[in-house]
Amino acid sequence: MTTADNLASESQRHSLRNVLPSGQARTGPDAGAILQKLGHAAFVWDVVADQIIWGDNTVLVFPGIPVESLASGAALAKLIEPAQAIRSAAVAGSSAAGGFYQIEYAVRISASAPLQWIEETGYCFASSDGRLSRVEGLVRVNNERHAHDEQLLRQAKHDPVTGELNRANLLASLAEAIEEAGRYRTSFAFMLIGIDHLARVNDSFGFDVADEVICEIARRIRARLRGGDVLGRFSGNKFGLILKNCSVEAMNVAADRFLLGIREEVVPTKSGPVSATASIGAVNVPRYARTVDEVINRAHEALDMAKVRRTGSSVSWRPNVEREAQRRVNIRVTDEIVTALNERRLMTAYEPVVHAASLKPAFYECLVRMKQDDGQFLLAPDIVPVAEKLGLIRLVDHRVLELAIAELAASPNVQLSLNISPDTTMDPDWWSSIESLMRAHPGVAERLIVEITETVAIQDVDDVRGFVSRLKNFGSRIAIDDFGAGYTSFRNLRKLGVDIVKIDGAFVQNIAQSADDRAFVQTLIDLARRLNIQTVAEWVQDEQAASMLRDWGCDYIQGRFIGLASTERPWTDNAQPVTSALG
Repeated sequence: MTTADNLASESQRHSLRNVLPSGQARTGPDAGAILQKLGHAAFVWDVVADQIIWGDNTVLVFPGIPVESLASGAALAKLIEPAQAIRSAAVAGSSAAGGFYQIEYAVRISASAPLQWIEETGYCFASSDGRLSRVEGLVRVNNERHAHDEQLLRQAKHDPVTGELNRANLLASLAEAIEEAGRYRTSFAFMLIGIDHLARVNDSFGFDVADEVICEIARRIRARLRGGDVLGRFSGNKFGLILKNCSVEAMNVAADRFLLGIREEVVPTKSGPVSATASIGAVNVPRYARTVDEVINRAHEALDMAKVRRTGSSVSWRPNVEREAQRRVNIRVTDEIVTALNERRLMTAYEPVVHAASLKPAFYECLVRMKQDDGQFLLAPDIVPVAEKLGLIRLVDHRVLELAIAELAASPNVQLSLNISPDTTMDPDWWSSIESLMRAHPGVAERLIVEITETVAIQDVDDVRGFVSRLKNFGSRIAIDDFGAGYTSFRNLRKLGVDIVKIDGAFVQNIAQSADDRAFVQTLIDLARRLNIQTVAEWVQDEQAASMLRDWGCDYIQGRFIGLASTERPWTDNAQPVTSALG
């Protein structure tokens, strides 16, 4: 490709090589018109003398810049950002490209003006001794491409709904703030601001209205920020906020300010006004957290506490001896649960449930136990809450199901019940397991009672009814556990078609002393009997309570008076722990 092809048209090349010392180009009107139309300015740079002579269209590219600021390579370099030597470096290296070069740089016309991006194309000429002597070229404004690049960069860094930083860049800013606080021995606050009940807005008005609410809350938060503070969208309904140079006391004041700003006015949307509140979890850094993970976890913990306390409130994270001790226990128990699952050390204990009238065994409730290295057992209250919190409960429920079905298959005269967690009721893998186990062991389904807690039963009656129906199709029975704690209506019990209700032991254990508990339990038993639903009273402590329950018509009782759970099979003469898996 020729030099003329690289630089411009033949007329443009002619204009470059015939520039008068006065700065007026000896070009025809067509060449000048073309350059002006294209927004180009031509120049000749005498490299030896460091003098640049420009054509007529220079003002199009460098509006408002004095001629003396463009008269030499050194003067022009002072205007260039960010690398002032970019032109000299390009010219010096152009011999490798046959004398041709093309570069981009920015110039700032004034201190308050935005950057003007320039594309420069040129060709270098050498003197007879081979040294660089002259450069001829064109410059033009190229702001459009850089604006497009900046837009793409912004889209990559910012949330598309709110325009605030996205999660990745918020966390990057948090890491920088932690490093800066450590270097300069300062502190800052990190807040997680969670919009309360956003799912209700989605359900009631649609996702587009929910997005309007999110954007408006982001605007209200940003309106109350100081310079240097950082706001980003952490997740669907949460914002993360970095408040620089912020003490614990100032953090609490700021949290109240943000909450007031969010709730003081309803949010106008295309579907009408929507009332919105938010809750805040805050942590001071580095006083109470020194890594990104610690900051996020503790802000989350504080936000959860705020929502439990009252929606629309804020909580600042503080060290808590009991909480830290429980966390260490949780970590230890989690590790032990996973290891026990892998090593088949999860076992079942059996607590007898007897007929209230005869005190003869009716069935046995399977309770999970975990054998430790020292031979001691962790009980269900130590295992189940941690397993539920950390997402391990479905694995535990799978194992207990296997053990229960194995025992039912080995003991044809035994009936067993097992309690499953809320997550398991909707777990397709659990359903696959129970279906395959039922087919592999005909006859066991009729001797299995599945217990679900009352809180699960009232969360979504239609979903639970489907769960109950599938189990009853196998021939199994369904019990509602801890009945009375959640005040499920008897209409829901009839709608679900449950077979048994187990009255919450908190109402049973003191019936001998409490007239209120006696009235409550007696009423439950009477209503259940009218609906042909059998009743089990839990936590029966003594003979007096057992006698009262029998007189009221309770069908079954269990508790300390009858006997606590044992890992031995109470229905065999030579009781041994059940540890084998299904064959």
